[in-house]
Amino acid sequence: MSAGSTKVPGIILLVEDNEMDVILTKKCFEEVDPTIHLYPVDNGLEAMAFLRQQGKYTDSPTPDLVLLDLNMPMMDGRQTLAEITADESLQHIPVVVLTNSQDANDVRSVYKLRANSYLRKPVDFNDFVRIGQGIVDYWFDLVVLPSQC
Repeated sequence: MSAGSTKVPGIILLVEDNEMDVILTKKCFEEVDPTIHLYPVDNGLEAMAFLRQQGKYTDSPTPDLVLLDLNMPMMDGRQTLAEITADESLQHIPVVVLTNSQDANDVRSVYKLRANSYLRKPVDFNDFVRIGQGIVDYWFDLVVLPSQC
C-alpha cells in the first residue's frame, strides 16, 4: 500500500452451514484483520439471495469475495458456484472454496466451474489463522478487486 493511502474495509460473504466453522472463521478474521466485514449465510439459496439483494437481503452489500463451503443442505457449493459464474451481474466476484473435502474430484469440478481458489479447512486454529492471513494478504492487499475500480 502506498504512503498516505488508507485501507478500505473488505467485505466477505461466508457461505457455511456449520455453526462452529462460522464462529472459527469470525474469530480468525477478527484476529487477522478486524476491518474485514464477514457476512455469514448457511446455504447456497441464502447466498444467492444475499448476492442478488433479494428478500431479507435487500440492503446487503456486494461482497469483495465469497468464501464457499461445498457440502451444504438445500443448495450445495457446486450449485452455488455454477449460479454465481453463470450470472453476468455476479461473475466478477471472486469465489474461494473453503471446505473439508479432500476429494480430488471436488478440486477439479470447482475449478471447471471457475472457482478462483480451493482451500482445505485446517483443524488447528493457528493454521486457520495462517490461511485467513493469506486470504487477506492476497485478496485485500495485493489484488485489485472490482469494487476498487
